Amino acid sequence: MNRVLVSIGGITIYWYSFLIFMSILIGLYLVKKEVVKTKIDKDFIFDLIFYLIPICIFGARIYYVVFNFKIFKNNLIDIFKIWEGGLAIYGGVLAGLIFTFFYCKKKHQNILTTLDILAPCLVLGQAIGRWGNFFNSEAHGATTTLTHLKSLHIPNFIINGMYINGSYYIPTFLYESLWCLLVFAILRFIIKRDKYKTEGLILCMYFILYSLGRFFIEGLRTDSLYLFNFRISQIVAILLVIIGVIGLILIRKRNKHEKI
Repeated sequence: MNRVLVSIGGITIYWYSFLIFMSILIGLYLVKKEVVKTKIDKDFIFDLIFYLIPICIFGARIYYVVFNFKIFKNNLIDIFKIWEGGLAIYGGVLAGLIFTFFYCKKKHQNILTTLDILAPCLVLGQAIGRWGNFFNSEAHGATTTLTHLKSLHIPNFIINGMYINGSYYIPTFLYESLWCLLVFAILRFIIKRDKYKTEGLILCMYFILYSLGRFFIEGLRTDSLYLFNFRISQIVAILLVIIGVIGLILIRKRNKHEKI
């Protein structure tokens, strides 16, 4: 696939960068619609997002570089070339969570409701961003056959894009993009039913649902980041599922206590 969307003069715009930018715009639009349904201050959350965007990108890049440093150790300048790919979503999520926690504390805003608003926007952005991996010919699975890809009934342009350096590959980027869209739809359904009344519910469901899918999809990928013999994303996925389940248990206990 051609990584370049458009090149005019000395300016080159890559698909990867363009899709990240589009996911940010769509996320801002969703936040604008949702924040009015809560008690969260509108100016506060947009100020938060202003800081979150670079912090999450920085976190995603640092996470990738730290666990994949062998690629960069001989040419450190490549660390800054994020348009070529190499963002680990869990790094961005962790950096965003930490910053949001302290920022909400500083501004005296509800942390859980703030994260409930942001979680669906994040997972939709992940669904869009995975297509950047497609154009960069990364985040794919093992080699496969043309026959197998055709049996999946996916569009021909995806099949053609999975032909990399003389071999066909499993489109795990597509699996995760579709999974993220499903998680987004489920979260939107929960929001419609709950109307942000149960603080932390959306965040916990995001942790559980996204991480369950990521755990299994990660097992199919050939470019996973490793810690010893373990895939780091699978370790993080397990931890987030556990955190999400514990969160739901605490929410249930809190609701029972409030009814007494």
